[in-house]
Amino acid sequence: MEITSWIGNCAATLTTVSFIPQAIQIIRTRDTKSISLPMYLMFVVGIFLWLLYGLLLQNTPIIISNICTFLLSGTILCYKLMEKKEEI
Repeated sequence: MEITSWIGNCAATLTTVSFIPQAIQIIRTRDTKSISLPMYLMFVVGIFLWLLYGLLLQNTPIIISNICTFLLSGTILCYKLMEKKEEI
C-alpha cells in the first residue's frame, strides 16, 4: 500500500471512529444541550457533500468513511432536533 493511501485510510478511520463515543453517550443520555445545532447542521451537510464527492470520484475510502460518519453524526443531529422540538 502506498504511503498516501495508508495515511488517507488512517485519517478516515480515526475521524470516523471518533464519533462513536459521542453517539453512544447521546443515545444513552439523550442529552444534546451542549451541542450547537447550527454547527451540527453544517457538519452533517458537509459530510454528505464529502460522500457525494467520493461517489463522483468512485473513491472507496472516502465513500465508506463518509457513510459511517454521516450515519453517526446524523444520529446525533436527530437527537439534537428531537430535543429542540421538546423545548417548543
